[in-house]
Amino acid sequence: MSLANVLIIILLVLVVALVALYFFGRKAQKKQMEQQEQMEAMKQTVSMLVIDKKMMKIKDSGLPQMVIDQTPKLMRRSKLPIVKAKVGPKIMTLVADAKIFDLIPVKKEVKATVSGIYITGVKGVRGPLEQPAPKKKGFFARFKKDKKDKSAK
Repeated sequence: MSLANVLIIILLVLVVALVALYFFGRKAQKKQMEQQEQMEAMKQTVSMLVIDKKMMKIKDSGLPQMVIDQTPKLMRRSKLPIVKAKVGPKIMTLVADAKIFDLIPVKKEVKATVSGIYITGVKGVRGPLEQPAPKKKGFFARFKKDKKDKSAK
C-alpha cells in the first residue's frame, strides 16, 4: 500500500512540474517574440569591414561595461560570437547571430543588418558570400579520406 502512495505522489509532482514548465515556456516564448519585433523595428543596413571574428566569453569580448552588467549571470560564462569591424571611421565590437557567424568573411567588406550591437544578417558588397565548408563530425572523421582524394591518385 505504501508503494502505491509513493508512486501517486511522484506522479502528482511530475504533473505539477510539467504544467509549470508549460506556462513558463509560453511566457518565455511571448517575451522572445516581443524582443524579436523590437529588433526588427530597430534594424539598419550598414557597410562594414570585418577585422576579426571569434567565439569569446563576454568578459573578454571588449563590449561596453553596461552591456556586460545587463547580461544574466549564467550567460556571462558562455561564449558568444564576437565580431570586430570598422563601421565608418570607428572600430566597433559587435555580437553576431549564431546562425550567420560562419558566413561572415574576415578582412572583407560586407553589408550587414545591425540592430544595436547585434548583427542579424550579412550580404556581400562585391558578389555573394562563400558558404563555409561543412565540418566533419566525430573523432575518426578527420582520418577518413574523401572520394575525390581517391580518384585523384
